[in-house]
Amino acid sequence: MAARILIITGDAAESLEVLYPYQRLREEGYEVHLAAPQRRTLQFVVHDFVDGFDTYTEKPGYTWPADIAFADVDPAEYAAVVIPGGRAPEYLRNNAEVQRIVRHFFESDKPVAQICHGPLITAATGSLSGRRSAAYPALAPDVLAAGGDFVDSEAVVDGVLVSARAWPDHPAWMRAFLEVLRSKAPVQ
Repeated sequence: MAARILIITGDAAESLEVLYPYQRLREEGYEVHLAAPQRRTLQFVVHDFVDGFDTYTEKPGYTWPADIAFADVDPAEYAAVVIPGGRAPEYLRNNAEVQRIVRHFFESDKPVAQICHGPLITAATGSLSGRRSAAYPALAPDVLAAGGDFVDSEAVVDGVLVSARAWPDHPAWMRAFLEVLRSKAPVQ
């Protein structure tokens, strides 16, 4: 059986930051499950950069079914976790089940990939303290407040944690994550 990867997500997650790792990891041969507050169809969003705007814009994105509810996740069954960005991490970080799941990966020294606003979840678990992490640049104060060291780079590796700023960083982020993942949890 292929090693399993968990993606923590919910409504208003950035479409590309969920679906790119989902497809890329499946392409590698991993079994990938999307976990959300409930097992139902989720509404993702598209964040884009428009000249003249001070920040990104948001439009409706793809819909996609969640495979499993957070309450039903046994993180011991998964080799790694991916935490996409978008607005979902803003409310998911307060979910006790999400915190339980994410803590497991850090305590078990399993690979964690986070991107964009994903570090909001990691910060809420106390797992950013003492770690280097990329994030959407507007989150630099949040990373620092959580005891982490913000790094403005497309792929930052700190032990099992692999982070990136946003979807334009996907190629470098996934290359780095797959290197960590293959060393800790080969497909078979």
